[in-house]
Amino acid sequence: MDHVDLEITLAGWMAVSREFGGLTFVDLRDRYGITQLVFDMESNADLCNQARALGREFVIQIKGKVSERSNKNPNRPTGDIEIIVSDLKVLNESETPPFTVENETDGGEELRMKYRYLDLRRPSVQEKLFFRSKLAIETRTYLAAQNFIEVETPFLIKSTPEGARDFVVPSRVHHGQFYALPQSPQTFKQLLMVSGFDKYFQIVKCFRDEDFRADRQPEFTQIDCEMSFVDQEDILNTFEGLTKYLFKQLKNVDLPDFPRMTYDEAIAHYGSDKPDIRFGMIFRELNSVAQGHGFGVFDNAELVVGICAKGQAEKYSNKDIKHLTEWVQRPQVGAKGLVYVKYGDDGSIKSSISKFYSDEQLQSWGDLMGAEKGDMLLILSGEAEKTRKQLGELRLEMGRRMELMDPEDFKPLWVLDFPLLEWDEESNRFHAMHHPFTSPKKSDIDRMLNGDHETMKALRADAYDLVLNGSEIGGGSIRIHDRELQEKNFQLLGFSEEEAQEQFGFLLNAFRYGAPPHGGIAFGFDRLCTLMQGSDSIREVIAFPKNNQGRDVMIDAPANVDETQLVELGLEIRQEE
Repeated sequence: MDHVDLEITLAGWMAVSREFGGLTFVDLRDRYGITQLVFDMESNADLCNQARALGREFVIQIKGKVSERSNKNPNRPTGDIEIIVSDLKVLNESETPPFTVENETDGGEELRMKYRYLDLRRPSVQEKLFFRSKLAIETRTYLAAQNFIEVETPFLIKSTPEGARDFVVPSRVHHGQFYALPQSPQTFKQLLMVSGFDKYFQIVKCFRDEDFRADRQPEFTQIDCEMSFVDQEDILNTFEGLTKYLFKQLKNVDLPDFPRMTYDEAIAHYGSDKPDIRFGMIFRELNSVAQGHGFGVFDNAELVVGICAKGQAEKYSNKDIKHLTEWVQRPQVGAKGLVYVKYGDDGSIKSSISKFYSDEQLQSWGDLMGAEKGDMLLILSGEAEKTRKQLGELRLEMGRRMELMDPEDFKPLWVLDFPLLEWDEESNRFHAMHHPFTSPKKSDIDRMLNGDHETMKALRADAYDLVLNGSEIGGGSIRIHDRELQEKNFQLLGFSEEEAQEQFGFLLNAFRYGAPPHGGIAFGFDRLCTLMQGSDSIREVIAFPKNNQGRDVMIDAPANVDETQLVELGLEIRQEE
């Protein structure tokens, strides 16, 4: 309202036009929002006819006077005013776009990705990118205040065998040799610590040639950080502080201190190392009360475990239970069956296995699991590790069905003390749970240097993940800074001395020259943006994303290259038969 009666000039895109008798109303869209323009046939017929000839997405510039609207629009920031237009200039015409460029569009995702430059005109999409920009700016503000230095690390590096597959880049000058695009700046940030930069960060692109999934991109962004002369507590406090700061600045949400949970507790109680703690349904083991009563499915199982779905007993019919059983039997979950126990509002007890157990026995299960009248138990059994994962998927599905996952309810937590190594039966060797530079807990160092094979399976890492609403948004560890310990870890991971020197000799050599104790963390920047905004996919917060087959359908990439380029790179040209 402060601008009423001002003469102004605006430029943007014609979004919508409406005709009411002798008046024509045009919504002009620019990056700041929508402004209503008014053309009056009575006062300027030529100008009004010119406005009526405008097509959708024409680029226009107008001059006019700001006027107070008689019928205000409270849903629009500019809804109290309109512009009485005195001059209109068409800067560029537009073909009719393939979908409506509005918040509620009629374009499917694939079509909108093909014309992403049009999709990005929609205010709801632009808001996500403005949010992303603010998140990056506030991240830099916080870390700069903590004396972090921002350092850019190389994109053309050396391929390493650990982790996901690398994207490789052939060298034109050195035929037969390849660079790799970094999966993370891990070794470079450790070298920066050796160099004496005690607090580093970088908002950096990373690249992983992984199998395609809906929420995974071949290129993604991290907030990458490292600190020297610190222990795990220093890292957790610093980056819990960053997370609280970002939520306060961008969402005006005051997060409480983050709870902490060990990896073993997370798996035992939630069947996942990234539990969603917005709701309960914590696992309860039932071996002691469910086995030994003649029900073979339970008697022969390594684990019998269940969850209590509050208030669901009367809501689930036998047909609903059948559909839920089919849901857990899908290949994506893999359970063989599902047992239920309902505690009716009238005090009755119903179960799919009532013939094996008395009401008193089934009531004792409910007492163990905190069930009350109206509640329902859902129970799985089988091999312990698989069954916990299956029940973890069922717990999340029940959370969705019971509408317990409010996207504006933010529940972060730290998951600590991961296993250092994972034994892989197929390859007959250990793999790093996080990466090969993660330090064991101080209490496990001697056992790592001198222990046997079974001891190695029990080693715990000085590693931590930051989890938010069931998604990992950050992960890191205290690093190995001792050459002997790092060489031992490479040995456990199946590297010969020569292979370790060939792949990581630059890091091992650096450790000869006074490497400080150090550790760090990396946040998934795209995922953090997605969760903070309540978006459904990370593609929504990336300006030019790939689709779920890893293709950029707008520019049609990946694509063939000219044969001359292949010859220059020393690559074989395959002849079609």
